[in-house]
Amino acid sequence: MNINNILNIKYPIIQGGMAHISTAEFAAKVSELGALGQIASGGFTAEQVRSGIKKIRTLTDKAFGVNVVILNKDIDKLAEVVIEEKVDIITVGAGNPKPYMKKWIDAGIRVIPIIANIKMAKSVEALGASAVIFEGAEAGGHIGSLNTFPELPAIVDSVNIPVICAGGVYNGKHMFAAEVLGASGVQIGSRLLVAEETPIDEAYKKALIEGKDSDTIVTGITTKAPVRVIKNELAKRLNEIEIGSKDMDEFFKLATGSTKRAVDGDIDMGSILCGQGIYYLNKIESLKEIIENLMKDYLQVKKTWNCN
Repeated sequence: MNINNILNIKYPIIQGGMAHISTAEFAAKVSELGALGQIASGGFTAEQVRSGIKKIRTLTDKAFGVNVVILNKDIDKLAEVVIEEKVDIITVGAGNPKPYMKKWIDAGIRVIPIIANIKMAKSVEALGASAVIFEGAEAGGHIGSLNTFPELPAIVDSVNIPVICAGGVYNGKHMFAAEVLGASGVQIGSRLLVAEETPIDEAYKKALIEGKDSDTIVTGITTKAPVRVIKNELAKRLNEIEIGSKDMDEFFKLATGSTKRAVDGDIDMGSILCGQGIYYLNKIESLKEIIENLMKDYLQVKKTWNCN
């Protein structure tokens, strides 16, 4: 894996920009451990993101990124904030980054869009992306329709920039598999949800640890913005609306603010975002333990297969 030099990081790992979770404090701790910490913009205003950027620079001198959500209602201001604050790296998702790509690149920002298929990958490469993150349907939160590992080699073959694998990466075996299929690094989100330092309610973490491998479900398919979550009362109601009444006003009434409700501990009517690998989330560990064990496992698997 060779994303390290591009991003100036020790390990080829990017921390996902999780809405309401990936704060400056959290991202700084990840960056200090050798991965790329990211500040989320989902759930935050542009000025809150600006404050986060200023804050993280007081907490670490390591590389960090900002995850820019195009659907953020403050997107035009947010697009300027990352330029004004001279952010080096941004990942971009949940929308088309084309209107902003040139100004970001002209400002010297390394732009890494999150893509869901070959067409998107080629499009952002033509716009000057430094790399792409291919996020498959196994991921938690907003997802595409294609599965990670079957599609990953096709994405790699379709572009001439590094491809980072996201969705379904929980241990060193998954990291090695991604590398064999051509990925230059991985992005992880769900795996970090059960870290001691992750700023979510203990009830959220408990739901993850107690979850079974079949406990995630996708909501919002008819809205064209599908989200993978743990099955609960909210997910049940949302799917009933999509299948039955089609009352989308009621759907969005229930869905709005649901991620924040889960983060704050409402595990019945909150959206508990998590990927399909919930099976691997079986205990609380420190961020240090998670990241170092991930790398240790990855290197051991490489050694087992006699890879350099």
